[in-house]
Amino acid sequence: MTRMLFRDDPYRTEANATVVGHTPEGGLVLDATVFYPQGGGQPGDSGRIEWAGGSVDIATTAKTGEGGIALFPATAGHVPPVGAAVTQTLDWGRRHGHMRVHTALHLLSVVIPLPVTGGSIGAGKGRLDFDMAEAPGDKAALEDRLNAMIARDLAVGEDWINEAELDARPELVKTMSVQPPRGAGEIRLIRIGQGASQVDLQPCGGTHVASTGEIGRVRLGKIEKKGRQNRRVTLHLDA
Repeated sequence: MTRMLFRDDPYRTEANATVVGHTPEGGLVLDATVFYPQGGGQPGDSGRIEWAGGSVDIATTAKTGEGGIALFPATAGHVPPVGAAVTQTLDWGRRHGHMRVHTALHLLSVVIPLPVTGGSIGAGKGRLDFDMAEAPGDKAALEDRLNAMIARDLAVGEDWINEAELDARPELVKTMSVQPPRGAGEIRLIRIGQGASQVDLQPCGGTHVASTGEIGRVRLGKIEKKGRQNRRVTLHLDA
């Protein structure tokens, strides 16, 4: 089991850890990590690992069986042995881009209140696919609503509920293709806004900014037809 330091503090960029295993593909399993593993449309983190015998760049991060998280070197070769003490340093610029885009996509699902059929997140842009028969008539109006919500600088936080509570509130699950993970007892919700100012609450395991103002201004790109009932909406960070 890898302790998820990114869950405790998504702004943490460095941490010490111990190598507790290797994967058959050459990944390093640590006892604790600041690196987010690929999932929910958000890419795995990258960065660097250093230890007494050397250093290696990390290309991506992914989940392994039994609750482990593996960091995969950019090039095969010298890696720290099991038991080695390491220092991990996150590629913060890339991760912060993911956090900004991910939070912006939550807000996009508010201004387009339709079931989500898919999505992906990058450091500068992302997209959501919607169960949408016809493209929206006024993309500029959607963009204005989205930027107005971002400019309110709403707080982003988390709540936890159990599976029975989630089953009693099916409207919280916006995604048709990916369901929240079950079996752990509790499910994490990301909340945007508080009290009367709350605009969104949905299950999510990814990393997000602390408030919507940190996203900055965004623009909507193409709205593409991806099937009879599917439209893809792309979102870009302005800077």
